[in-house]
Amino acid sequence: MPPPSLEQVRAAIGLELPSLHYSYSQRDAILYALGVGAPADALDTTELRYVYELHPEFQVLPTFAVLFSKGLIRQLMTGRIAGIHYEPMLLLHGEQELVLHRRLPPSATVTSRLRIAEIHDKGSGALIIFSVQSATEAGEKLASARIAVFIRGIGGFGGERGAAVKLPPPARQRDIIHEEATLPTQALLYRLTGDANPLHADPAMAARGGYPAPILHGLCTFGFTARAIIKRCCGSEASRLRSIRARFSQPVFPGESLITEMWSLPGGEIRFQTRSKDRAAIVLSHGQARLAG
Repeated sequence: MPPPSLEQVRAAIGLELPSLHYSYSQRDAILYALGVGAPADALDTTELRYVYELHPEFQVLPTFAVLFSKGLIRQLMTGRIAGIHYEPMLLLHGEQELVLHRRLPPSATVTSRLRIAEIHDKGSGALIIFSVQSATEAGEKLASARIAVFIRGIGGFGGERGAAVKLPPPARQRDIIHEEATLPTQALLYRLTGDANPLHADPAMAARGGYPAPILHGLCTFGFTARAIIKRCCGSEASRLRSIRARFSQPVFPGESLITEMWSLPGGEIRFQTRSKDRAAIVLSHGQARLAG
């Protein structure tokens, strides 16, 4: 498929997309928590609070907020965004940033405003960055996000390459290491949250994308990593996680074990990276979380 023209790209930058509306209940929050591996131990009451509606300290995982803009996925799967055409199976989630403005309620109706913030020409593909602002019906701001998607095969249109944000871990020993296995069926379970990209379920579609088997959703790995940070750095108090960002460096295959390495820095900053134990590959890089005191 030919790349877009520079004029098409310039017209798309800054474009406001139709707002997304998402209503959720406690059940949806629980299903998300199960999709990102909670509880690792069914007897761990600190994680039972994410999946048991009668828990006296029931909490919604902060990264549940990534679902507020899940309607964007359906639009991206059409192979057309803002007049730019592409092969959907060549689309990859490149980076995710999430900022929480308040503790997520057990249920809510959320409106998300989307805008194409940037489009960069990476040569082999295009990097499209979306800005998302999510608020309740009453106007209470819940979360802000930046979503970067990389679409292979439509680069070379003559645009700016863009500067990459680099947040490497400190050049010293890790402070915390957390290991947890994903299930062989993890992607099929996470799909129930609404991300129905066939790349994560259908071997034929995965092959079209160049993979030997369906891969795990990057946002599922993101959720596993956030749980590790909450458990090991926040005393299992989910509301202490104020923001989290990472680059999806390599895919994860369902059933692999994830090792999250964390470095504590002043001011409540955590740098992290997540590895696949099975392939010794860094799957989340340039990770940064910020914690409330």
